[in-house]
Amino acid sequence: MNAALKICQERYDAQLPPPVSESAVEIARKEWIDNAVETLVDRRSDVQFKRRLHSAQGVTFKTFAAEVEQFAVNSDSKSPCAIGEMVIAGLLGDRFLARDGAEDLMAVADPKEQLRVIAEALLRPLVNDALIAQAEDNEL
Repeated sequence: MNAALKICQERYDAQLPPPVSESAVEIARKEWIDNAVETLVDRRSDVQFKRRLHSAQGVTFKTFAAEVEQFAVNSDSKSPCAIGEMVIAGLLGDRFLARDGAEDLMAVADPKEQLRVIAEALLRPLVNDALIAQAEDNEL
């Protein structure tokens, strides 16, 4: 009987604590960031909001593009002519050459995911004000 109790106690001790649920604020923050990243990356649009008695805030697509450019310029590109390939592809409408040049220039395993990482880094400092602006809009 002692052995059975010991086994049961070991199983009980080895259990993980119950998962901690995220607060409503954390869920709202994550949703706002996910939606804003989608707006910048997938829709190629600005993310803007305005709080009462404050000036408009947000991240423009141009600002996002500038950050992506800085990342690409500072990366260890696989191809010395990636920018040239992208310019030529853009002017001639060759999507495949443009994508290949962009992937070479980004020099990361998953360039599309890197775009999301860059966008999130730009948006994260704005999330609290954005949620306040949403709450103010909902009051109207």
